[in-house]
Amino acid sequence: MISELKNVVGLIESEGQITLGHVHPVRNCVATASDEAQCLAMLVQRNGETLDDLLHRLDAAIADAYDNDRFADEINAPATPASPRKRKP
Repeated sequence: MISELKNVVGLIESEGQITLGHVHPVRNCVATASDEAQCLAMLVQRNGETLDDLLHRLDAAIADAYDNDRFADEINAPATPASPRKRKP
């Protein structure tokens, strides 16, 4: 039931946005949440995970973003530090 997803409901009521669907090149369903200033969470549905379970994880990820400044990103690969360039003699 949607009323159980207090963070999702609160975000939508405060003009935030929730998106569900497929995003190329991700093969599974994606759930994203953003407010007027930033993307809070981008989650990929796990194998065997129901849509209901994904929405509950999104709800928890929204809370984690606001409460702990942790923003979930399961879509983009983590950034790797650039290798230092060698100076030419």
